[in-house]
Amino acid sequence: MLKAAGEETRLRLLALLAEAELTVTELTDILRQSQPRISRHLRLLAESGLVVRFREGSWAFFRLAEHGAKAELARVLAAQLDPDDPVMARDRERLAQVRAARATAAQGYFRAHAAEWDRIRRLHAADAAVEAEIQAVLADRPFRSLLDLGTGTGRMLELLGPELERGLGIDLSLDMLALARARLDRAGLRQCSVRQGDIYDLALPRDSFDVVIVHQVLHYLDDGARAIREAARVLRPQGRLLVIDFAPHEHEFLREEHAHRRLGFAEETVSQWLEQAGLDVINHRSVPPDAGSEGEIAVSLWLARDPRLAIAGSREVA
Repeated sequence: MLKAAGEETRLRLLALLAEAELTVTELTDILRQSQPRISRHLRLLAESGLVVRFREGSWAFFRLAEHGAKAELARVLAAQLDPDDPVMARDRERLAQVRAARATAAQGYFRAHAAEWDRIRRLHAADAAVEAEIQAVLADRPFRSLLDLGTGTGRMLELLGPELERGLGIDLSLDMLALARARLDRAGLRQCSVRQGDIYDLALPRDSFDVVIVHQVLHYLDDGARAIREAARVLRPQGRLLVIDFAPHEHEFLREEHAHRRLGFAEETVSQWLEQAGLDVINHRSVPPDAGSEGEIAVSLWLARDPRLAIAGSREVA
């Protein structure tokens, strides 16, 4: 690992990847070196385990390793580099330009769809009220790691990320992932990242996260029960799964125009899915629309817990 890191360009790459997850193209723009050269350096770092690579469609992203001794060494090496070095300072300036370009692209996408989003948001309970409930139901126990399934714009990571050691968002949409990355960059949440993935088949090991959130996702899915089973699989013992979605409603246009497969969920439907996944349902609450608002749809929250006993003193369980 030290041999892999012991070269100027690769040290610069480690420093950049400690700040953000980046593509080969973005790293080429920052370092002003050829793509084959950057790719070769990245391959050596990936083979050593200091960085990890993951694909999103035709793109490949790189970031520092996240777990174990290799991840710790990567962070230590990046932290030892002199931030005042002129080359490093120039790299950071170009990284800022890359982030600004991401933010501009994300804002353009959001503006193009803002009218649709605003129309839907006016129909249901206020976001601020729902987010306050999310924080309240999770407040009884601290947690260090969070998986946000169907992360969308990354709002749940932004909301809960400041207290985390590790936050990961999964989404199928490349456009949404671009929005989420811009949001996390703006918030300075380097411990949080997003990647493309299948909610039914997560490329994650069992017992990986203290908390998993499925926020406003189930109504898009053909098989909500299957998604909950997969979410439960990656929970640690005594970990918690929080589901947030619409209560039953009759706005058929959401199905016709916005690909909603389900027009909300009864309390017992999601509770049964959670129990069938082997979890204990410990809380259900509903957030109604504000009186006098245009809203007509309540938002429901279900909190369930993995019943397995945690190992006392283990860092694997919060």
